[in-house]
Amino acid sequence: MTDFAALQAQLGHSFRDGTLLRLALTHPSVAHEQAQATQHNQRLEFLGDAVLQLALTRELYQRFPALEEGPLTKARARLVNRRFLAEQGRRLGLGGHLVLSRGEELHGGRERPSALADAFEALLGAVFLDEGFEAARACVLRLFELELDRLALQPDSGNPKGDLQERLQAASAEPPQYRLECATGPDHDRIFECVVCHGGVELGRGRGKSKKAAESQAAQAALERLRSSSEGPP
Repeated sequence: MTDFAALQAQLGHSFRDGTLLRLALTHPSVAHEQAQATQHNQRLEFLGDAVLQLALTRELYQRFPALEEGPLTKARARLVNRRFLAEQGRRLGLGGHLVLSRGEELHGGRERPSALADAFEALLGAVFLDEGFEAARACVLRLFELELDRLALQPDSGNPKGDLQERLQAASAEPPQYRLECATGPDHDRIFECVVCHGGVELGRGRGKSKKAAESQAAQAALERLRSSSEGPP
């Protein structure tokens, strides 16, 4: 297990059962390539997904007592989307530890986002089996600390247009401008598309069954763009 020492240090968990760690890093392609039945990480991924959801749900519930179900659900969804989980796996260097088939190796499997996200969830499932929920929860809180702190600074209120205006006007007196781009479909089933701009720069686009819904989605897209940018609002 010395090969995994750095990984376990980053994770903040030393496995008592090293076979669980290796199983979490075993890609399903290994079973497909070999003639005999070979265990792989899909079952652990299934378990780890539930562990991750519960750990983050509990943390969000405790951190944001003023938020209702809708905003809490949106905050959790941002943390557990597949692209973000793949990035977590990349930060831990999971690609270098994956046990892959020869074919998967040749086709870039170590950098495949789906493989990294699956291995990350499987790793949490392995920690849960190794030492229980509190150990897995501690790993989740350690690995998601920065993202949780960012949410604490700017939680989702459920009012993206108001949140966007407040954020932009912290740096400029100019309010965001919404523009209807188009409306398509029959009269009984119209789809509206809107953009939101600030300082002549488009920040986000949204679609919806009403102009209001499209503007709200555009504001949400703009907020996510600004939160992920180190530059902040223009």
